[in-house]
Amino acid sequence: MATKSIDSDLVRTLAGLLDETGLTEIEYDTGGLRIRVARSAPAGTVVTQAPAQPPAAAPAPAAEDHAPHPGALTSPMVGVVYMAPEPGAAAFIKVGDVVFEGQTLLLIEAMKTFNPIRAPRGGKVTRILVADGTPVEFGEPLLVIE
Repeated sequence: MATKSIDSDLVRTLAGLLDETGLTEIEYDTGGLRIRVARSAPAGTVVTQAPAQPPAAAPAPAAEDHAPHPGALTSPMVGVVYMAPEPGAAAFIKVGDVVFEGQTLLLIEAMKTFNPIRAPRGGKVTRILVADGTPVEFGEPLLVIE
C-alpha cells in the first residue's frame, strides 16, 4: 500500500476550524487519505488513517432518549448552539417556560451566521437537551415542548 504525503497546511486549516467552530473533532477524506483532527483536554491530536470502512453512525444517548418523543425539536443544521442573544444576556428559554409558535428558542451558528430556531408550536418547555456553546448535528434533539 502506497502512502501519500500529508499536507501540513490542510492539517493546520482543519485545526483552525476546530478553534473557530468550537468542535472537538473534524474529519476530511480525499479519495485515498483520511485526516481526522481531534481536540483532547490539554492539546490537539492529529490522526491520519488509510481508507477504511466508514464508521457506523451511533446516535447520541440524548437522541435515543428523546428523538421519538412527539414534542422533540431537532436541529435543522450542523452548528453551535447559543441559548441567549448575546454573551451575558438572559437565555431565550428555560425549563418550565410556556412558549408560543414562532418564538425564538435558541440560535445555531453555522458558517458564521446566527440562525434563530423558532418554536414549531406552542407549549411548555419540559426539557432542554443541549448546553450553551456546544456543537450540534443535523437531527439532534435540542429540547422538548409538550
